[in-house]
Order: sequence, then C-alpha cells, then structure tokens
Amino acid sequence: MANTKSQKKNILTSRAAKARNNSKKSAIKTQIKKFENAIAAADAAKAKELYPELIAMIDMAKSDGIFHINNAARKKARMAKMLNSLAE
Repeated sequence: MANTKSQKKNILTSRAAKARNNSKKSAIKTQIKKFENAIAAADAAKAKELYPELIAMIDMAKSDGIFHINNAARKKARMAKMLNSLAE
C-alpha cells in the first residue's frame, strides 16, 4: 500500500495509463481480426481498404510505447504478407 502522496498519485496515473493502453491494444486486435476476416473471405478490396488504417494504428501504438519496435514490425510484416498472398 502506498504511504506517500506521490506514490498514491503514481498509482492513479499508472492505472489510467494501463486502461488507455489496454483500450488501444483491444482496438488494434479488433482491426487485425477484421483484416484477417477480409483475407479469409478473399475480399481484396476490403483488405486493401483496412490495411493502411491498421498499419497507422500499429505505428501509433509503437510510438506511444504500447508495442515494442520489433513487435510492431513483426505485426506489420505479417499483415503485408497476408495482403500480398491475396494478390497472387
């Protein structure tokens, strides 16, 4: 349990940050599922529409420190590979 005023403030701010980060992660996971469903349905137009938005979301999460740089790069590479496999 926090003893000082600054520790109590830090607990509150870290809880708020965790909630914000979890919300952003959840939104990205939802977009990834939509993208993967479009790929599974062989809907190239829908997938190409979702791809730039998804990449932007991943990049923003990376810059906010939600994802590690390599984790974000891996996610983006997997999405690009899925999109390219659909085009063939």
